[in-house]
Amino acid sequence: MSDEKYFQNITTRERAIFEGAITMGALFHQFVGTPVSINSAPSLEKAIEESLTLQPCINSVEVRIDREMLEKAENEYEYLSLTGDMLDVKVTSGYQETRVVVRMHYIEELQYPLMYVEEVD
Repeated sequence: MSDEKYFQNITTRERAIFEGAITMGALFHQFVGTPVSINSAPSLEKAIEESLTLQPCINSVEVRIDREMLEKAENEYEYLSLTGDMLDVKVTSGYQETRVVVRMHYIEELQYPLMYVEEVD
């Protein structure tokens, strides 16, 4: 990549983690608040996946929106605004020989949708 000179102060491992983390931040700040219903959830998942896969060094993105939370939407509009606790997301990033899985999902024990590095190879 032509941008290597800007990342020469970090390791390939750190670069892979950086790219995954940037993508996870983009997901959260671009899509949280999006109107979603039980019927639109599959297309929103796909749109998020396809959008984020365009980012540098991203190999794959898996998005799951909690359907149970959507089924509980009992209002006349039959939709909710997407929140972090509805999402279970895995972003796989890679740089040179390093592969990283960054994940966000709701952790009941913390009562928080935590973003963290799940795996580094």
